[in-house]
Amino acid sequence: MSPPPADHSTDLLIVGAGPTGLFAAYYAGFRGLSVTVLDSLPEPGGQINAMYPEKLIFDIAGFPAVRGRELVDRLLEQAAPYDPHYLLGHRAETLERSAERGFAVTTHQGVRVRARAVLVTGGIGTFTPRPLSAAAAYEGAGLAYFVRRPEEYAGHDVVIVGGGDSAFDWALTLHPLAASVTLVHRRDAFRAHPATVAAVQALGVEIITEAELTGAVGDGRRLEAVEITQRDGRTHRLSCRRIIAALGFTANLGPLLGWGLDIANRRHIPVDSAMRTSVPGIYAAGDINDYPGKVRLIAVGLGEAATAVNNAAHHIDPEQPVFPGHSTDVPTAAATAA
Repeated sequence: MSPPPADHSTDLLIVGAGPTGLFAAYYAGFRGLSVTVLDSLPEPGGQINAMYPEKLIFDIAGFPAVRGRELVDRLLEQAAPYDPHYLLGHRAETLERSAERGFAVTTHQGVRVRARAVLVTGGIGTFTPRPLSAAAAYEGAGLAYFVRRPEEYAGHDVVIVGGGDSAFDWALTLHPLAASVTLVHRRDAFRAHPATVAAVQALGVEIITEAELTGAVGDGRRLEAVEITQRDGRTHRLSCRRIIAALGFTANLGPLLGWGLDIANRRHIPVDSAMRTSVPGIYAAGDINDYPGKVRLIAVGLGEAATAVNNAAHHIDPEQPVFPGHSTDVPTAAATAA
C-alpha cells in the first residue's frame, strides 16, 4: 500500500476503508482518477477486519463462501495496480470548500487532503470498542478488542469476555489453536445465535456465566492471569495470557455531522440515485447512505461504489461520460502489467 505525502492533492478522497471504500478505490483507478483512502482504523477492511476477519461471508457474488480477511485482501489486490494512497489511523475532522470547486479535509492528526470530489463510505461511522476497564493496563500487552491474526493466540490460555456473536465466533476460531479458551459473561443468557452457542458448547469450551472479569494479574508487560468474580461475590483466578473483550462497539458519525450534509437521525446520509448527497461533489455509498428501499449488504455497497465513482468522475470532468464502458473493452493497469 502506498502512503501519501503529509499534505497532498487527489482527484477523489474516499472516507472509509471498508469493502465499499476499497472497491471504490479500484473503480476510481479504472476511471483514471487519483485516489486517497482515509480511515480512522490502523488497517484497511473496516468492520470486517475489526470484528469478523475469520468469519465466512456467503452473499458476495462469485464467492460461495469467503472469509472476511480474504475478501479484504482481494479488494486490496484489485485496487493495487492503480496505486491508491492509504491514509490509515486518521479520522476525518474538518471539511472546507475551496474556490476551485473542490474540498479540503483535515484529519485529527493535522494532515490536509485537497480533493476535487469526496466519497463517504464510512459504514456506521467511527466505531469505538466498549472498554474493559478491569484490564485496561494490558491493552496491547495481552488485552485486545478484536482478533486480527488468530495464529498469534496459538498455545496461549485465552479468556473471552462477552456473550454476543463476536465472542462466540472468536471462541470457535481460537479453540483449535489456543491452549485453552474460557468465555466469561455477566448473564446466563446470550445474544449470540443459538446455533453458534451450541457449537461452542459442543467443543467443550468452558463458559462461566453470571460473572465478570474484575482484575488482571501480571507485571504490567506480561499478562499472567485474570480474576473472575461471580454474582454471589466469590472470586477465583484463571491462568490467562490473552484477553479478548468482545463487549460491542459504540458508533457515531462524529465530525461528519459538521460537514453541512443532510443527515437522517444523525446516522445515515440521504442520497439520490447517483449517490449524490445534499452537497455537490460529495457522494456516499455503503451502509452509511440512505434512500427508499435501501438494503444494507456488502454486495449492495459494492454496486453503489461503482455508481458513485462514475458520477464523481463526471463531476470532476464534465467531458467524461458517466458510463465508462465495460471493463472487458478498456485496457487496465492490471492488463498492461500482465
